[in-house]
Amino acid sequence: MVVTHMATTTSTGQSLTLRRVDSVAPDATVRHIDQFDERTLEQFYAALEGGRQLSATGTDLDPGTVVVATSYYRVEAA
Repeated sequence: MVVTHMATTTSTGQSLTLRRVDSVAPDATVRHIDQFDERTLEQFYAALEGGRQLSATGTDLDPGTVVVATSYYRVEAA
């Protein structure tokens, strides 16, 4: 059995947070982790591992986007 994880993003100003989610809305924008450039990947993983916010500036992340990695994470406003 393969376990897929998702996250979602939101932002307040220029800061983003990641929140693990178990489901995805039918109208959500879904991006796979391998679609991001190196800088976005570095910031994504640093925020994920450190449980901290990340900057929207210089990343390829938009609030509400669902990122498929080993979990689903939604990018949210901080």
